[in-house]
This record gives sequence, structure tokens and C-alpha cells, in this order.
Amino acid sequence: MLTVHAADLLITGDRRPPVPGGAVLVEGREIAAVGRYEELVAAHPTARVRRWPGLLTPGLVNVHGPELLERAYHPDPREADELGTEPIAGAALAALAMTDARWGASARRGVQRMLAHGTVAVAGSLWRPGAVDAVYRAGLTVEERFEDPPGPPTLDPLAGRSLAEAILLPFPPDGVRGIDATFAVFDVPDEAVLAERGAVSCVATVVKGRLVYRRR
Repeated sequence: MLTVHAADLLITGDRRPPVPGGAVLVEGREIAAVGRYEELVAAHPTARVRRWPGLLTPGLVNVHGPELLERAYHPDPREADELGTEPIAGAALAALAMTDARWGASARRGVQRMLAHGTVAVAGSLWRPGAVDAVYRAGLTVEERFEDPPGPPTLDPLAGRSLAEAILLPFPPDGVRGIDATFAVFDVPDEAVLAERGAVSCVATVVKGRLVYRRR
């Protein structure tokens, strides 16, 4: 099935200029074309259309993979009254009775929170089976990390990094096929406002053609 994902502005992720009214044509798990919405729909009139507000960009990499998924606990919503909603690490984590099952559930919640920030890949070596499984099942990739990331661990892949630095891969140029349909949409008008508001403005994340997160 063909699906057109359209937004107010498309960022290519490389030196090509932004595309007003840009869109991505998805076929299965791959990107079939990138261009203006009107042109893609005219060429593929039977494609399903998903229209999003704001900025459509390639997916992002969170450089704090191990810190967020293996060294922090993401509380269950039912624990919010006792533990809050933010990841727990350090001395506070040491006070929790962490079992393999609890680590696995935490990693699954952590991955879902990453998807809600436009994250499609994590950087760093993962060793806990629960974390590896959570990442694999969500379709995220694991990237090599050559140095420790600056700043404290954060779910926002844009914290302390520009959009260009956080993008996993740019959208393919015309005629290139075989690239996974992996991207995100942010409810902001342009890149400057995205830098100001951060990835918390994410409204949708697509991984290998699957809509894995949609803000309700």
C-alpha cells in the first residue's frame, strides 16, 4: 500500500533546501519518493494520505541509549503518585528493588517515550536483554557511540544538539530506493522554533513504514 505523509514544511536533512508543502511517499517499509504534496498525490492518486501539522524531518538519534534504558527506571503510570513520571537514576534508583522483569518493563516504557520524541535510533552499547528486546521490537536501530555524550541524559534528542546533528539519515534524493521510511513530524512552523521547543513537540513517528507513535 502507498501512503503519502504530508506536512507544512519538509526538512531533507542535508544541504537541499526545505520543501514547503512537502511530503514523503511510503511503499511498504521504504521511501518511494520525497517531494511536494501536490506532485506526489497527482502521480499516485490512489495512495492513502496522512496530513500532519508542522515540520516533517528524518528520524532522530538519542545518544543516551544505555543511560536511559539500562541505568534509569521509567515508572509505570500506576506508580506516579509514589515515584513521579520522570526517569529515576542514581541514588534514587538504588533504593528500588529492580528485577529483570522490572528492567524489561521500564525499557519498554522508555522506548515508547523515546518514540514520542521523534527518536528512531539510540547510540551506545546495550547489554540488558530487556532493553535490547524493547529496542528490537520497536524497530529502533542501535548506533555506535564513539565518545560519551555531553550533558545529562535526556529523552529529548535535540537537547544540546542541532537538528542536523540529531538526524539519523537524510531523506534520499530523487531516484534512490531501498531506504527505510523512518521519520518524524513536529508541530512547529520551522527549524528555529523546533530548536526552541525541542522534540517534545513531536506529533508522529514512523519507523520502517509503521506509524509507531501518534500524539492523541
